[in-house]
Amino acid sequence: MTGTVLILGANGRFGRNAAEAFWNAGWRVSLFDRSKDDLTTAAQGQDVIVNAWNPLYPDWGAQVPKLTEQVIAAAKSSGATVIIPGNVYVYGPDAPDRFAADTPHTARNPLGQVRIKMEERFRTSGVQTIILRAGDFLDTEASGNWFDKIMAPSLKKGVFTYPGAPDLPHAWAFLPDLARATVALAEQREFLPRFSDIPFAGYTLSGHDLAHLCAEALGKPVKLKKMSWLPIQIARPFWPLAKHLVEMSYLWNKAHHLDGQVFDELVPDFPVTPPSEAIAQALRPFNPTAGPSRQGDAARPLAPAA
Repeated sequence: MTGTVLILGANGRFGRNAAEAFWNAGWRVSLFDRSKDDLTTAAQGQDVIVNAWNPLYPDWGAQVPKLTEQVIAAAKSSGATVIIPGNVYVYGPDAPDRFAADTPHTARNPLGQVRIKMEERFRTSGVQTIILRAGDFLDTEASGNWFDKIMAPSLKKGVFTYPGAPDLPHAWAFLPDLARATVALAEQREFLPRFSDIPFAGYTLSGHDLAHLCAEALGKPVKLKKMSWLPIQIARPFWPLAKHLVEMSYLWNKAHHLDGQVFDELVPDFPVTPPSEAIAQALRPFNPTAGPSRQGDAARPLAPAA
């Protein structure tokens, strides 16, 4: 079952991949332009709204509640289902290692609280909402995530820089896979409840696992080096983003994984890209010979905004 989808934040990491995945699956894709479009108007006739808006951390407190209300109002006026890329911030540092649909949202830190309140607002809004929850992103191009900003750049010197305890499992999601998973859920939205919290397992990889996969993709030895947080700590008084990076740093020193049981029951036999291929693609911006380019429908041009 295909349909029409409005992508909010189509220039961002998730939004770009989601737009491509919906287009490849035969949907009619509209890309929202905040500089000229009216959200309520743009939402009319849409079956699904993908809310990939993601302000900078320092702006979350002020902007996320406002954007949430705008999306809810637009979805109510059009009858669209809202799909949101969820994260693991809602669980907090004291949560169990297993992050599942039934894991309590107990985060007390500011960013975690923003996400908890946002999700609860959607839960009580009456708008059909699907939260597709994932870990850190691996992208096919440099898009400002932890992997391409911190970990991969030093590989040209044979060093993989990791921001936490390298032996602990950490949740990751390859964005093309997560985007296809979004489409799969959108296509069975009529059978889903009014509010769905669906973790996407993706990959569970330690820092050492990532370093090994990078070495394999590059065909040369790679040494893992722990990132120093001292420069970020020092920058906190005059760099607004720094305090939020420090706030969320616990995730690099907390073993965790996402339990994909609910997703697997809804979308059995979902084809997940092998981690080795995902890493090879994530490394292409740094080394074009690191791995194969994306294949098949992923090469099709993106539909223009309708």
